[in-house]
Amino acid sequence: MAHSLESGAYFSQLKAKGRIVVSDAPKFDLESYIANYEGRARLTRLLLIGTICPPLSLEALHLAVTEAKRGKDVDQYLQMVERLKEVDEHDPLGVPDTTWVQKRNVLNANETGKLESELKGYKNNLIKESIRMGNEEIATHYFNIGALDQAIKAYSAMRDHCNTPKHVSEMYLKLVLVYIAQGNWLSAKSQLDRMRVLNLKLEEKARLDPAIHACSGLTSMCNSQYRDAANEFLQVDPSFMTEGPIANIDVKKAVLTSNDIAVYGGLCALASMYRSELQAQVLDNPLFRQFLELEPHIRRAITFFCASKFTQCLAILDAYRTDYTLDLYLFDRIDDIYARIRAKSIQQYFIPFSCVTLREMEKEFGTRNGQTIEDELIDMIQRGELDARIDVVDKLLVAPLVNTRAALHTQAIAVAKEHEKSLRLRLHRNNMILAGLVLEAPKSSTFKGAGGRGVFG
Repeated sequence: MAHSLESGAYFSQLKAKGRIVVSDAPKFDLESYIANYEGRARLTRLLLIGTICPPLSLEALHLAVTEAKRGKDVDQYLQMVERLKEVDEHDPLGVPDTTWVQKRNVLNANETGKLESELKGYKNNLIKESIRMGNEEIATHYFNIGALDQAIKAYSAMRDHCNTPKHVSEMYLKLVLVYIAQGNWLSAKSQLDRMRVLNLKLEEKARLDPAIHACSGLTSMCNSQYRDAANEFLQVDPSFMTEGPIANIDVKKAVLTSNDIAVYGGLCALASMYRSELQAQVLDNPLFRQFLELEPHIRRAITFFCASKFTQCLAILDAYRTDYTLDLYLFDRIDDIYARIRAKSIQQYFIPFSCVTLREMEKEFGTRNGQTIEDELIDMIQRGELDARIDVVDKLLVAPLVNTRAALHTQAIAVAKEHEKSLRLRLHRNNMILAGLVLEAPKSSTFKGAGGRGVFG
């Protein structure tokens, strides 16, 4: 069935447009995997899998249609049905349930009117707490029915009626959730930065910080800032795994799970850090080690990289490429992350050598995307990622010759000039003192130097 779907019109068109199509089945069981998420996060992940992976397409879209009918977002339900019909036009679930759509639209409109009326009454009574809660209720309603822009406006309207830093932090967290749902990473990052500077109680900050670091890591990763993302993920406290909902938001179900933190953090670290950093900041990190236990293959890949066993490291990552291509936040950047890890592996492998045969390089790293190792190395050299030259006659990768004597002379001259500059400044100061050009600072002055002297004292 999967083969017939892949050769069908929908996936054939995707391939013709150069879009991502995952032909292999992943290692995970779909129902077990998707059970880790809830709400919009579950639906969007199901939609992604259903629209790019023929082996799981029908199962994912069936689950998505069923899940959408349990919610309130009519447009999202119709989107799921439309995608299912595009994949398999004969599937009975590919026909929209117009009765449900009409009923749901009426219920949503009634609920919207009711909440708007209540909020208007709260504003007339001028009770700040009631107005805050009224805005929160209607914003949550807008989010649930898919009116994300209205949800942002309503959540933002809470700001003037928040009485405590805790209320403000909860408002920011809800805005972060909506911006992430929109894929508006810069706005999400802005709200997270504002949360960091709030004057919260210690226990409130301890609960909120893991969510802040996790979401900040996600926003940085989705902006291709992999080092910043790694640093954020590495700071997530293990209490994230067991912490309950904050302001009725369970971040580990609504945004990303503990397993996601291990995967995202590990991949971003591999893509942006070198061996000494990986060892000290990742493998020896007591906080992140607990997340790595959830995804032991990521820990093994990092361990192999630190041990200069690059072939084994890349083999582990390639084995999980399908799984990561089906991830909501990795599918369109996994090739970039893998390319960075591979480039770093080649750089680290070449460091101890003055020259290496291209045959040895190909034996160690193989080929990528049908490109020969020679062409790949040429591309890296041209991009400035590898300081080397290729001997096309003898098929060697050669490190540039470094004139150590000239380098030593240059360093010695630089040190001598710096020392001379320092001596001249000291002589200048002494001459000014001898000439009586130094003014004594007033006794009450706060700008006293050593010995109670003024600017030059």
